[in-house]
Amino acid sequence: MKKLNRKNVGLEDKLPIKIVQFGEGNFLRAFIGYAFQELNKAVNFNAGIAVVQPIDRGLVNMLNDQDGLYTLFMKGVKKGQEIQDIELISNIVKGVDPYANFNDYLSLAKEESLEFVISNTTEAGIAYVGTDTLDMQPPSSFPAKLTVLLHERFKHFNGDASKGLTIIPCELINHNSETLKEIILKYISDWNLGDDFKTWLLESNSFHSTLVDRIVPGYPKDDIEVYNAQLDYEDNLIVAAEAFLLWVIEGGDDLKAKLPFNKTKLDVKIVDNMQPYRTRKVRILNGAHTAMVPFSILYGNTTVKQSVDDPFTGPFISHAVFNEIIDTLEMDRDELNSFADEVFDRFRNPFIIHNLSSIALNTVSKFTVRVLPSLLEYVNIHKKLPINLTFAFASLIRFYKGTWNGQNLPVNDSEDVVSFFNDIWKLKDYKDISKAVLEKTDFWGKDLTKITELQSAIALALEEIDANGIEAGFTNFSNNIKNTKIDIAW
Repeated sequence: MKKLNRKNVGLEDKLPIKIVQFGEGNFLRAFIGYAFQELNKAVNFNAGIAVVQPIDRGLVNMLNDQDGLYTLFMKGVKKGQEIQDIELISNIVKGVDPYANFNDYLSLAKEESLEFVISNTTEAGIAYVGTDTLDMQPPSSFPAKLTVLLHERFKHFNGDASKGLTIIPCELINHNSETLKEIILKYISDWNLGDDFKTWLLESNSFHSTLVDRIVPGYPKDDIEVYNAQLDYEDNLIVAAEAFLLWVIEGGDDLKAKLPFNKTKLDVKIVDNMQPYRTRKVRILNGAHTAMVPFSILYGNTTVKQSVDDPFTGPFISHAVFNEIIDTLEMDRDELNSFADEVFDRFRNPFIIHNLSSIALNTVSKFTVRVLPSLLEYVNIHKKLPINLTFAFASLIRFYKGTWNGQNLPVNDSEDVVSFFNDIWKLKDYKDISKAVLEKTDFWGKDLTKITELQSAIALALEEIDANGIEAGFTNFSNNIKNTKIDIAW
């Protein structure tokens, strides 16, 4: 088959760069790339995307080899009907690796047509790194890279207020735009970039918090021949996603005018307050995902669908959602149950092979954001531990040991996190392991040993997992702690 490039498919005209996108992974390509392609088609939005690789290894070279083109397969079930759409995404103008060519990165700041910055660098991406400096090429963190880009734009256009940008982070942390802005302001102070730049940042740029919702398994390696058979070109960056898409963005009428998604078929909501949507989605959908990954991998499952269909892991996950997570949310119970039912239907989508290993990235930081708040609120309400979420927490700790039954586990996290767990698993006593993890405030934001009985419960679960495996271990564990009353000491 012919190689996928613009010449071979007759798409040689490139769009002006209107968007700088930090991140070139599967999710952004299946979500942002698709959303703006639909906007381009609906209202002639004429937006090209320049993709920035946010870390020193990634897919930019592969993306550039295909002239920014890739195929998106969207599959699902709507109202009982199976649907499939295939879309050749063509709005990526260029891919930039700031580690390989920093000047190419800086040149993006000088684009006349640039209006938007969009990012998804995982929950760990919006972070302050004190060792980052202005003269690094590039700084390590995403906020520092963005500060450099914005400062370059400020200088190039002499502080022109009309050259400010609309900044829309999609990382799954609460108040993501406010957090990003605070870190940028800290870099402005650290690097002595001046009051004029600070004023331009605050008055000429706008920051908008978001919620994104679409399950994106990514490259369908297990069924790639089936996908390839539907194309007449060779595509090394096929991405598979569910048909469902929801994007909630905080903003007013000015943002609605800038982004007229209401004229598309997409479910993009620009609202004054996105918190109800965020809490529901993060706790239920993402919380279920993150809670199930270590637990289900240790049990022997490899996909999300296997996990929810299995006669043991399925009820475990369902109980965690319907009886523990939903129990902590201050929203209409029927609405929450209905949303959770839809989530489980999405998990069971027969067209999507969502490998557990592909969502194991940065599980510690994800657990802190997605699952831990439900566990803590359940304790606060009921004065006892949520059995399933507690066991899922212990499974995470056991997962980070890195091996199970002689096999390597797909642990994928930052070096400091992996190194920490390597060290604590050298301890001989489960109580010592439990204590070392729970008091790690860098991970959890608080000392979790202050929850009485949690340390001993985690230690018991770890011992049961190693002695009896996941299923029998969970049965023994739940029988031992189900009536334990606890308090929070902070």
